[in-house]
Amino acid sequence: METRILTPNDIGEAARLLAEGKVVAFPTETVYGLGANALDPEAVEAIFKAKGRPQDNPLIVHVSDGRQVEAFVREIPPQARILMARFWPGPLTLVLKKTELIPTVVTAGLQTVAVRVPDHPVALALLEDTGFPVAAPSANLSGRPSPTRAEHVYADLKGKVPAILDGGETGWGVESTVLDCTTSPFRLLRPGGITLEDLRSLVPVDYGDSPGEDTEIPRSPGMKYQHYAPEAEVYLVTGSGSGARILELSEPYIQRGEGVGVMTWNERTHLYPTLTVLPMGPAGDLEALAHNLYHLLREADVLKLKVLFIEGVSEDHLGLAIMNRLRKAANHREIKT
Repeated sequence: METRILTPNDIGEAARLLAEGKVVAFPTETVYGLGANALDPEAVEAIFKAKGRPQDNPLIVHVSDGRQVEAFVREIPPQARILMARFWPGPLTLVLKKTELIPTVVTAGLQTVAVRVPDHPVALALLEDTGFPVAAPSANLSGRPSPTRAEHVYADLKGKVPAILDGGETGWGVESTVLDCTTSPFRLLRPGGITLEDLRSLVPVDYGDSPGEDTEIPRSPGMKYQHYAPEAEVYLVTGSGSGARILELSEPYIQRGEGVGVMTWNERTHLYPTLTVLPMGPAGDLEALAHNLYHLLREADVLKLKVLFIEGVSEDHLGLAIMNRLRKAANHREIKT
């Protein structure tokens, strides 16, 4: 299969492909998504095939206007409407009780559906042109770092999808926040661009050990499986002694002549003269780190690193989402100092 690169001038062509039951990669404000008509089970199946994604991992349904959600959910709680009014369009996904209009392949057999309105002009124009809801996980091979550039999508899915709609580099760089609105109080399933503090400023929200993390059917994308991982072994190192510990752990790899990398704040790069350094940005700039996170993880593969050590960050605000992704990338190999 030839994979074509489309531009924003080709939105009509991308919409036509979706209407024909094809899959199309497209940009959102978070990461690139791999979209299909959410009302067409065969089209949705093609997403799983292209990505190599387990079918017990539910998808997020994207719409151009929050009013469209009314057609395929049973109810929208009043507190959910408050969040929709405040954060849509934007990186917030709400889990609501679905109607029969949404096929079970979209929801992994669950009676709930995850929905959002993306905040990206190309995504919104595409959704408006199609006129139907579009199911879309991240446009990468399952388990790999999410794509924030069209070139990332092409590297993973060349020959597997008919088209990639190139809208430039994405903004947020980490996926949307996922909030279960079928519980009382609402429960944060996946931290993202809309922070826990943002949500709690408007409605009560629980967060902790999420049910469904390792059960048969996760409640949300990004819960059950290893995600966001480069080919390199990844270790997350936290605490005040992280620098010394990373140098100690890297020594055997260096002696064997294997590539060793470290992700650290710009101001700490001098601590690692013998390692390949991937700068995370100015110290404490969580927005810059989130924006570059998946590109840095993919860069580890470009550099053919054997192992990548990553210094942990504060889990306040956007740091909660970043640390969630880093723990997944490291397959929960976390070293505390």
